[in-house]
Amino acid sequence: MKFIEYPKCTTCKKAKKWLDEHGIKYTDRHIKDENPTYEELKLWQSESGLPLKKFFNTSGMLYREMQLKDKLSEMSEDEMLKLLATDGMLVKRPLLIDGSTVLIGFKETQWQEALCGGDDK
Repeated sequence: MKFIEYPKCTTCKKAKKWLDEHGIKYTDRHIKDENPTYEELKLWQSESGLPLKKFFNTSGMLYREMQLKDKLSEMSEDEMLKLLATDGMLVKRPLLIDGSTVLIGFKETQWQEALCGGDDK
């Protein structure tokens, strides 16, 4: 299981704490040091079944500086993937990848359901 995070992100810290409290093993990856590649993002988007726009960190400074809110609707999926692969700070985090399970952002109930079958340990 891959846990892709930005260590200074408070949501990532909460997610990591939750994983540790539930005894879930993972491999940590710093999103800024090791940005997701085009190929990884394409695979994860396909496996998640989510629209590619969900992979963007819409609350991030870079997203706002680049005024992507107005530009994404006019971009192709290929262009969006290429853009996401340029900078980890554009990617919503944390990402938790385990086979075909792809979780974006941290919503405790969603993670509980996906990783623990809904049973609270």
